[in-house]
Amino acid sequence: MTDPLLSLENVDAGYGDLRVLDDISLHVDDGEFVSIVGPNGAGKSTLLKTIVGGTTMYSGVTQYDGADISKAPRHKIIDDGVGYVPQEDAVFPDLTVWENLQMGGYTNGSDIEDRVDQMYDLFPKLQKRSTQTASTLSGGERRMLAVARALMPDPDLLLIDEPSSGLAPQIVDRMFDRIEQIHGQGKTILLVEQDVSAVVQVSERVYTLKSGSLDFEGTITEFNNSEKSNALGW
Repeated sequence: MTDPLLSLENVDAGYGDLRVLDDISLHVDDGEFVSIVGPNGAGKSTLLKTIVGGTTMYSGVTQYDGADISKAPRHKIIDDGVGYVPQEDAVFPDLTVWENLQMGGYTNGSDIEDRVDQMYDLFPKLQKRSTQTASTLSGGERRMLAVARALMPDPDLLLIDEPSSGLAPQIVDRMFDRIEQIHGQGKTILLVEQDVSAVVQVSERVYTLKSGSLDFEGTITEFNNSEKSNALGW
């Protein structure tokens, strides 16, 4: 049995003296699409921030590709192959779409232009908005740009925080179509989301998070047949 691409073992984390996550253990295998669902305030965003070094980690171990990244700085984690799309806008509002993508791919050197073209193929609307500043984009377009920007360094693992947040239902459908396409191109994905109906269409496994603790792990089939699925009154 091969080691997982990402694993958290008995992780406690938060912000300063505020403890948010309690005894979190999870794993994501290479090539998997795994989702974490839970209500507002459950700690979903904190969990992703912990993986990329954005919180205070009190105990436990986070490993990526066999290496301990528990105390690694964010730039090192990103350079090692982890892409991260936070829930808040992760774009530079005063830069154009093209400039944002260039900034996202600065570590790729001569490959930047090819990567930008690939992002435009994935998100054709971004190509149409190429010379516009990010501040002029719609909410859905900014989310597309944030995902594309995180993909520019060609990460092996993509962390996505609440891709449906603030978007109209038809835009959510389009966003999840693109995320599914990204996974189909070989990216491993860990996604946190409240929209359970969207998650079950694309994920292979699901964790549920409540009050900072995981209380379910299983395949989509197991989740659909569980009391967790039947009682989702988030």
